[in-house]
Amino acid sequence: MEDVLAALTAALARGEAVAMVTIVAAHGSTPQRVGAKMLVFLDGRLVGTIGGGCYENDAFWKAREALGTRRSRLVHYELSDDLAEESGLICGGQMDVFIEPIEPAPHLYILGAGHVGYQLGQIAPTVGFRLHVVDDRQKFANHERFPAADEVVVESLDQWVTTAEIAASAYVVVLTRGHRQDFDVLRALSSRSFRYVGLIGSRAKVARLTDALIDAGVSPEWIKQLRAPIGFDIGAVSPEEIAVAILAELIAVRRGKIDEPHVAGHSLQWAAPTLRDR
Repeated sequence: MEDVLAALTAALARGEAVAMVTIVAAHGSTPQRVGAKMLVFLDGRLVGTIGGGCYENDAFWKAREALGTRRSRLVHYELSDDLAEESGLICGGQMDVFIEPIEPAPHLYILGAGHVGYQLGQIAPTVGFRLHVVDDRQKFANHERFPAADEVVVESLDQWVTTAEIAASAYVVVLTRGHRQDFDVLRALSSRSFRYVGLIGSRAKVARLTDALIDAGVSPEWIKQLRAPIGFDIGAVSPEEIAVAILAELIAVRRGKIDEPHVAGHSLQWAAPTLRDR
């Protein structure tokens, strides 16, 4: 078990998601006892074992599936059934296996440190997001305003995005102070995919901006991953409330409650009709 836990710690430190497979109940004769663990990586690597055989292979593929869906599941195995016979394991027992995807703390990039960005930066770390803040104004982007941030950068937003190493598992929120900055930042982001990328603004503004991006050569397929307008419709008005609406959407994506992004039209997505972050 020590090898499994060590491998889990190392994977999370690298920012790599894994699935933990654990025997949580066993009755009768089984090849492993309760508590046996197996760690499954997305690339197929394994650390540990729950006993081998076809049922372990079945659990392996279910663990790979759980990494994709980001949902845990409980699986029951009858070791006297065909799985046991095919494995040569005449155990005659029963076993329950819990399969749990485990992700590292997600990285949230706030691009634009104005009023909404500031409020989002205060609450996002309290629910486990690792915070990165970028703005071209030092009076907005500094560690005094964002004491919980892993990184605060003062640089031109689109230039920083062009060279920054942002993992595909990251959450990116575009909260700049102007439409031109939005356009430049989104175009710079458009060569990569992310777990989440969202944009603040009205539906009309989002429609105009996405049309302009497509005219500039941005793939319509990339536009489909954009969540805009950003945030859940909770009737928010103030920057504090809008930050809560955005964070609620981030959590929903993280927990697998929202699967497909939508641009300017999803009934659950919202931003104040005329609000610009400043």
